[in-house]
Amino acid sequence: MMSPGRRGLGFGVGKEPLVAVMAARGCDIVATDLDIDEATKQGWASSGEYAATLEALNDRGICPPERFASKVSYRVADMNKIDADLVGFDFVYSSCALEHLGSIELGLEFVKNSLKCLRPGGIAVHTTEFNVLSNDATIDHQQTVLFRRQDIDRLAADLTSQGHQIVLNYNTGSGPFDRHIDVPPWSGIHLKLQLEQYVTTSLGLLIKKA
Repeated sequence: MMSPGRRGLGFGVGKEPLVAVMAARGCDIVATDLDIDEATKQGWASSGEYAATLEALNDRGICPPERFASKVSYRVADMNKIDADLVGFDFVYSSCALEHLGSIELGLEFVKNSLKCLRPGGIAVHTTEFNVLSNDATIDHQQTVLFRRQDIDRLAADLTSQGHQIVLNYNTGSGPFDRHIDVPPWSGIHLKLQLEQYVTTSLGLLIKKA
């Protein structure tokens, strides 16, 4: 999908470099995030993870400025209430954003609603926090929630029943780095970390729209 002429939509983009990478490869990207007041309220603005300007999305210099300006637009969007005019994209994505929507159910609804933004056959890629310790007890209804396998399996069943295709991989690895669990105050270099009494990692969802 990352080729000239493709149209992509990013949700909760923060200051991630993906927008600039995609623009550098010729994609037309609509980058979205919370408005500044809500980002400030939730602490994203003060954490340095919020891009207050379009230019901040290319502050690493990944994409030539002229190309970036022609390929990327920015708008405010609520992931819990996606604007009806955000449609017809070749791909949509979010990177560790849907676990911050208020609950497990709201996160699952976002994934399903994001498919409405795609053309038929379009691709959705979402990553989120995954509870590797328990398929029962977890964190829910907090600023950060941890999805369990049962939640993802339920989502997959709903999507496939509608004709969509989803790829899942629950292999959490067995190497030394896979076995390392980072604990607070986290080093920032990890595949797994402890959040309250749980161990979490990042799970990717790859979905092809019917």
